[in-house]
Amino acid sequence: MDELKACLAGSRVAGYHAGSLERLLERHLRWLEQPAHHFIARGSPRYPPLLAQLPDAPPGLFVCGNPEVLSLPQLAMVGSRNPTKAGAENAHEFASHLARSGLAVTSGLAIGIDAAAHRGALDAGGLTIAVCGTGLDIDYPRANAGLAKQIASAGALLSEFPLGTPASRSNFPRRNRIISGLSLGTLVVEAAVQSGSLITARLAAEQGREVFAIPGSIHNALARGCHRLLRDGAKLVETADDIFAELRIPETGRNSTETAVVLAPTLDKEYEILLDALGFEAASVDVLIARTGLKADEVASMLLILELEARIDACPGGLYVRRAPKSPVAK
Repeated sequence: MDELKACLAGSRVAGYHAGSLERLLERHLRWLEQPAHHFIARGSPRYPPLLAQLPDAPPGLFVCGNPEVLSLPQLAMVGSRNPTKAGAENAHEFASHLARSGLAVTSGLAIGIDAAAHRGALDAGGLTIAVCGTGLDIDYPRANAGLAKQIASAGALLSEFPLGTPASRSNFPRRNRIISGLSLGTLVVEAAVQSGSLITARLAAEQGREVFAIPGSIHNALARGCHRLLRDGAKLVETADDIFAELRIPETGRNSTETAVVLAPTLDKEYEILLDALGFEAASVDVLIARTGLKADEVASMLLILELEARIDACPGGLYVRRAPKSPVAK
């Protein structure tokens, strides 16, 4: 209790809480009486060892879920709150594969890439950890309240912030150092140049952890942050094997075999021509007609079939883009 009291007294956000320190302490003690609620002081055997290495490691962590997962090997996954459809799918697929292979997936419970990564790990039956920028009694963001409950039952929610701490812009860079500090490395899936995800990547580098980035189209503004990281020395990631190799995790040390790639049925020649003309850059119907020499009604019909078969995606502005092959995480 002394550690908890000291943590609350030293909290930078204690001023948010009404009442005296004693009443604040009583509130937290009542919270800790509930199942799967924990407070872990720095110096405790349950305090995550990688996080403890940081000079600014939190003096204590509030945890909802299983505190043992905090000491497991983890990979952080972060990215845009407004990702492209392909970016969200990549986050889900990578998280699923990493979780099946024995890594816990750590992220920040934000909408977008964070949520896709958490769901990918959960869908694979793996472990995931959400680091929150509020007190654990605050549903933030509200859209992910149900996801948070799933994470607490199959991993852990954690925060350095006392109960009742609301969302505040200054909280999230502090949260980000914990996301990267818990993890062996940080994978950025999609991020604009001005992005909190790049803050997490910078913190990971400063902490001596690996930084990974998935490249994207030069026309995608959400790929530019990843491209900047790659120019600055981040490791380029095309498959999960790129991550395992850099972290020196051998195949024999993983929990499962590689994900099988299911080959799509062979297409007719005209469809192959259209897909080749489309490529992985967004293009309009007029551009595709010019590239292929096909008639407008043929192109429109073929695009509809390809979209129904999940081979392409329709984009705003009447554009289309080819989908990456399923299961891009395995070779």
